[in-house]
Amino acid sequence: MFKKYIDIELQLGNIDRGRKLYKKYLEWAPENCYAWSKYAELERSLCETEQARAIFELAIAQPALDMPELLWKAYIDFEISEGEFERTRELYKKLLDKTKHLKVWISYAKFEASAMEEDAKGSDLVEDDLQEDLHEKKKQCIQHARRFFEKAINYYRISTPELKEERAMLLEEWLNMESSFGELGDISLVQAKLPKKLKKRRQMVSLLGVLCLCFGKDVFYKSDKMNNN
Repeated sequence: MFKKYIDIELQLGNIDRGRKLYKKYLEWAPENCYAWSKYAELERSLCETEQARAIFELAIAQPALDMPELLWKAYIDFEISEGEFERTRELYKKLLDKTKHLKVWISYAKFEASAMEEDAKGSDLVEDDLQEDLHEKKKQCIQHARRFFEKAINYYRISTPELKEERAMLLEEWLNMESSFGELGDISLVQAKLPKKLKKRRQMVSLLGVLCLCFGKDVFYKSDKMNNN
């Protein structure tokens, strides 16, 4: 109901009326991430950047949200589009305080791999100096991304050693990223950390009650064994 009325008011150019309806909408459903995101999007379209940011801040402070991943992504994308890379880093840190989901680690690492390079593209340097600056920024980006991947891998190794598959997926993302860096990449940094999948024999009881053997694969990290010795 609110969506329809808001759309009508905005189509008629009644911006203040639309704002009032968004506020009522969010008083009625403060957990609605779609409403928060659209309200912030409206303010940004009106070049009200600080107001949009304030709405996002109020939104992520809510005790319960129906689709938090949608809201956090919208906020992070907003800060990236504004060129606010330090603010983006702070947002990722806040998000990692709330969840250590694999997708968050990967998204943060990808951001670090490109943030400084994007910043360099917006500079006023002449062509030759710009290319040199881009090269240096790219190297810095790669170092930032590597340090972050190391941090993420250490988290999985120390805090959640049981999540072996997630750790393997994270390493695969890192390996792919090193490959994408071309001559600046170094896949050997990751290859040494990749797990081996060993066949493991287990005893199981079939549906007919017959004891039988089955074979599966277990993920084994050589570096973990070395650290334990």
